[in-house]
Amino acid sequence: MTTRMIILNGGSSSGKSGIVRCLQAVLPDPWLAFGCDSFVDALPAKMRASDEGIVFTADGEVSIGADFRALEAAWTAGVVAMARAGARVVIDDVFLGGATSQQRWQKALDGLPVLWVGVRCESAVAAGREVARGDRIQGMAAAQADAVHEGVFYDVEVDTTRTESLVCARTIAAHVG
Repeated sequence: MTTRMIILNGGSSSGKSGIVRCLQAVLPDPWLAFGCDSFVDALPAKMRASDEGIVFTADGEVSIGADFRALEAAWTAGVVAMARAGARVVIDDVFLGGATSQQRWQKALDGLPVLWVGVRCESAVAAGREVARGDRIQGMAAAQADAVHEGVFYDVEVDTTRTESLVCARTIAAHVG
């Protein structure tokens, strides 16, 4: 079956967004890119500091509420619908719930061909990128570096600790069916 979706999972500042841009450049067909950051940015401001929405604590922990989950499910269904309609879609996500997050995607995908990609980065390196970015709460990268991969299975894994985004993208592209 032809891959319709590529789902990248990795912690904050692990390099997923750079890989996505490189994938769009190296894959022969056009791929639409969507990510959890753009989803969070699309939320009403009142949900970005609400127990029912999403809360970022001072130490980098993230908690998710019921209203967030409901909108996330609708967003996921919409993205999957685009893939079912013929678009090729690459997703940049952070599986805060590890295997449970992957299971939510699997339920929505219901047989759609997907390439599961783990994006790893040593915690200290990701934390340094987090500081350099300046748009993340310090501590997110360290808190998420390993936790987002717990119980998750992948078709391919890349490590951005010492490998450039383009090399990672080429590795992933070689697995796209």
